[in-house]
Amino acid sequence: MRFGGIVALDEVSFDVERGLIVGLIGPNGAGKTTLFNCLSRLYPCDSGDILFDGESLLPVPRHRIAALGIGRTFQNLALFRTMSVLDNVLVGRHCRTHSGFFANAVRLPGVPAEERDTLHKAQLLVGMLGLGAVARARVADLPFGTQKRVELARALAAEPKLLLLDEPASGLNHEEVGALGALIREIRDRLALTVLLVEHHMSLVMSVSDRVVALNFGRKIAEGTPAEVQRDPELIQAYLGTGH
Repeated sequence: MRFGGIVALDEVSFDVERGLIVGLIGPNGAGKTTLFNCLSRLYPCDSGDILFDGESLLPVPRHRIAALGIGRTFQNLALFRTMSVLDNVLVGRHCRTHSGFFANAVRLPGVPAEERDTLHKAQLLVGMLGLGAVARARVADLPFGTQKRVELARALAAEPKLLLLDEPASGLNHEEVGALGALIREIRDRLALTVLLVEHHMSLVMSVSDRVVALNFGRKIAEGTPAEVQRDPELIQAYLGTGH
């Protein structure tokens, strides 16, 4: 992936096995969010391929990515701030509904049942993420940490097979980070998800990840278990410099 003369991703290749939590780490500017944007088709990569369940994502239009089974959160919150928590989560269910504009306009048979099912599943997620008490509150009126959980609930509402979490711990305090780690493991286990996690909070990444991939200047420099990656000399140099 190039931006003018800058190579943001340089022959980066790794696998994310079904059911695992994989941490993606690296210093600022390493290419982590660029890679997420390629995975979710916000950026068209210049060369190479991206395979999901054995099929290339490159021909898939970006508006079909959620329905294909890939959900994500964003480094900077991308919520509908004037809408309620529940309505934000309901938006996430849109790719799992089938009745179109005409069916809803004339209230064809099946529409009320689909609406009830959509509401029920959204309410279950609101409860799972501890948002029941604020379900009807405007997102803009909620603390930052709570808004992070709303965005996570909206991503889960699309029933993804692969969940992309882009710096979910940014802006959270120590207690909230600890609770987030437990929550990531819980939703992976309860919903049978695969998780790819970009995060600067190293203790969170190392505690929840089954495997870790490290980038630096757009290249993959290390891959393995958390213990293996933490001992990698190229990773230590990228974070701490040659003196260490």
